[in-house]
Amino acid sequence: MLVRRKHALRRTKDEDDLTSAGARRHEALGRVMAALATEADFIESCRDLTWWRGSDESWHLEWRDGPFASEAAAMLAARLVVPGAVTAAGPGGEASAVLDVMGVRFELHAIDPMGTDRVRARPGFWRLAEALDTTRRTNARHPWEELLGG
Repeated sequence: MLVRRKHALRRTKDEDDLTSAGARRHEALGRVMAALATEADFIESCRDLTWWRGSDESWHLEWRDGPFASEAAAMLAARLVVPGAVTAAGPGGEASAVLDVMGVRFELHAIDPMGTDRVRARPGFWRLAEALDTTRRTNARHPWEELLGG
């Protein structure tokens, strides 16, 4: 037996607003994470990069070591090229900074930050740029030399 509904279920205006707000919130997170992923220095120097949604519909990003929160905020502002997409929502310091990205609040928390200058100067720090530098001669063979038999 086929049962038909007399009236289709409709979404209310409030549900539509929540859906579009949720989409904007996740798009902003995606843009921030994509910008962070393009910064090899940031990704390589941070340990335990985590993020979660705050109770006020904001996002919280937290990492150990790595750059100061204010440096990360400045890097995000430079990387996100959408005009007016990023504004500082509060003062930034070594441990925390607040950004507004596409109308979504991002709280950046750095635990035991070292700063980018100290990270770059740290000896023994494995750097992707150095590993891919073909102009630098070393005693050891490069990985591609091993693969190509050179």
